Amino acid sequence: MLTNAPTASHHLAGGGVCDPAIPIPLRLSETFIYLEETAQRFELLRLAKRVGRRGGFTPRLLQLLEYYVTLTRDLDWEAGSRPIVYQSLSRTALDLGVSERQIQKLEAGLLALGAIGFCDSPNHKRYGSRDPQSGRLRFAYGVDLTPLAYLKESLQAQVAAKQREQAEWLAAKRAIGAARRRIRGLLGAGEAAEREVGAFAERYARIAIQLRTHLSVAQLQMLLAQHEALELELREMLGLAEGEALVDELHEAGDRSGKTSIGASSSEHTFVHSEITNPLPELTGSLAETGGQGIAGGPAAPPNRIEQAGLQHITLDMALSAASPELTALLPIAPDWNDFVAAADHRGRELGIDPASWGAGCRALGRTGAALCLVVTDRRRSHPTEPVRRPAAYFRGLVARGERGELRLERSVFGLLGKGSAGGTPEVTDGNAESGFGCDLSITRSNSGVTRTRLENLGAGRQE
Repeated sequence: MLTNAPTASHHLAGGGVCDPAIPIPLRLSETFIYLEETAQRFELLRLAKRVGRRGGFTPRLLQLLEYYVTLTRDLDWEAGSRPIVYQSLSRTALDLGVSERQIQKLEAGLLALGAIGFCDSPNHKRYGSRDPQSGRLRFAYGVDLTPLAYLKESLQAQVAAKQREQAEWLAAKRAIGAARRRIRGLLGAGEAAEREVGAFAERYARIAIQLRTHLSVAQLQMLLAQHEALELELREMLGLAEGEALVDELHEAGDRSGKTSIGASSSEHTFVHSEITNPLPELTGSLAETGGQGIAGGPAAPPNRIEQAGLQHITLDMALSAASPELTALLPIAPDWNDFVAAADHRGRELGIDPASWGAGCRALGRTGAALCLVVTDRRRSHPTEPVRRPAAYFRGLVARGERGELRLERSVFGLLGKGSAGGTPEVTDGNAESGFGCDLSITRSNSGVTRTRLENLGAGRQE
């Protein structure tokens, strides 16, 4: 038990008297000199850290407060005790690597927050002594941490308020993310329907800012209102009622059984490309060997769609040869189907193909089927007479044809492989060519030898 009597007023280490308008916890510490009940010192410290800047606890103040708490012992925080740090100011400054004056300023900051007080000696020196048997303080003069215990309820209330504010902030962010996905889908639908959506796209670009934590809840809610207004105008332009879904291949929602993961929006659609978390095995060969997926765990297209689209006739070497230079630049030295699909996904984002469209392609034709649609779309941009000016709309058109069973990807890929010839048209026949492609390409034009030589070289390189 402490034997020294508390001073009538609290002084800073430098000797200056505090402002009479001291915080309530300090006045409590004058009335109730000792702790009325046992306090958990590290729980108090954790609460102060969680409150943080919201309650005025800057990192520097928390550093000093934590240092002082660690200098005390559990028995100092028991009922009837008084946690006092009697280490000298110079020793504290040396331990923290700052000057004594900086320690005094930080202590003044903690004093203003009501987290500490002072039990001063007549000459304002800091010293004390512990009982060698019990370890309890016999007398001590220095920084008094008793006020921190009386801040517990206030800190808990501030933590609860901070958690409510964070929940509102995250909810607003999720709502904005869901609204942005819907707006992008509406813009894509407008492009596909050849509507004039340029003004809407410009408005969306102005509000599609990054959602960082420096934005307040009020600012996020204002931003959400702007997104909802833009979405409503887009729906009116397209003749869609509020809440009415777009075409199924763009916005088929996955069944979440009413549950969402942490950080996910309840209105967020399920796209398989964002849910694959298992390691991807190395895949080679034709798409017939992988069931049209190309990646284990990806969406497997129905077998009839794979056959109708001719995916079983397309090998990895063919896909690599048909890809644009921009896409092949994204591939590693020895790519497999996994690398090819990942590069196609990245290239699609560069072309403005939104996740909804990519997800629709994955569901309709498998991931590799969607990647091959991207290859065709990318190459059509450089068509000499009829270049594609809206890659996103063209990609969605290919996916829609695949849904209806009208897409023949093998013809498109073989046509791209024959682009190097002067008007050569490849003709597909059954058979197993020695080139290792799983099919035979009989070129009907005499000037198409360059294409056949290129394919044979690719096949030989693969066998090696």
